[in-house]
Amino acid sequence: QVQLVESGGGLVQPGGTMRLSCAASGSTFDINGMGWYRQAPGKQRELVATIFGSTVTNYAESVKGRFTISSDNSKNTVDLQMNSLKREDTAVYYCYAHQRWPDYDYWGQGTQVTVSS
Repeated sequence: QVQLVESGGGLVQPGGTMRLSCAASGSTFDINGMGWYRQAPGKQRELVATIFGSTVTNYAESVKGRFTISSDNSKNTVDLQMNSLKREDTAVYYCYAHQRWPDYDYWGQGTQVTVSS
């Protein structure tokens, strides 16, 4: 079992910045990728950014150039630096970790990000 604990989140003004962090604990030895998804009210959960092997990143088109994902494999952490935040970035952000074997995805409890003036 893997436990994911998120930190960060809250209220920020449009154009502002925010950093989310996630720490994995437990049986993390077979985790090969981590990332962030988000879910806005009335919408499906969507990918924000993922990182595999500390270098292979993938971003949603809507956040490219504004968000940066990074990880520290030695600490089993993943961070999401969010710049130039927009109202449409408002959502619950979920940390995720992918386990290679058996193939399984773990999820954090979610943290609310609200972009509003």
